[in-house]
Amino acid sequence: MVDKNLILDTENNETQAEIAGHYREIIRLLGEDVEREGLLKTPKRVAKAMQFLTYGYRMNPEEVLRSAMFHEEYHQMVIVKDIDFFSMCEHHMLPFYGKAHVAYIPNEYITGLSKIARVVDIFAKRLQIQERMTTQIKECIQNTLHPLGVMVVVEAQHMCMQMRGVEKQNSVTVTSDFTGAFNQAKTRQEFMTLIGK
Repeated sequence: MVDKNLILDTENNETQAEIAGHYREIIRLLGEDVEREGLLKTPKRVAKAMQFLTYGYRMNPEEVLRSAMFHEEYHQMVIVKDIDFFSMCEHHMLPFYGKAHVAYIPNEYITGLSKIARVVDIFAKRLQIQERMTTQIKECIQNTLHPLGVMVVVEAQHMCMQMRGVEKQNSVTVTSDFTGAFNQAKTRQEFMTLIGK
């Protein structure tokens, strides 16, 4: 769940009005009547939706991790799996969505488990590509907690492949990235086994 206090107010601001104005023009250029009753409030609704879907630009994921960092002598794998996310493909601005699985091996410091999920959300709530998002999550955790290693696996379905283009309804894209201890095949395999892959 998103902490509404961490997201900038998207009600009645200049940015929202400007975005709405552009969407109004897009609707007109697509051949619709922007004065039609059902479309009168659509530009503002879309502007608010887009501000929400990109709130990750207005949040610092490293600060989120640091807000719940604790010294702990635990040096085994910590896994947060099946983290649901929704993002927007930067190529077509259509959704892609799925699950992220994140593991790290602490080196003096741990973080609150919900903060791992929050980091996934922050990077997902930007115009993205799955490959970059996977690496950004990994790098954020590595650079902030300085663990012995981090591994991230992301599984997603892309509406740009399902609604248009090749129109493949059941395709799933899987990406992974890892550092440190996860360079060892045995450690990677342990993680994959624990997330059921």
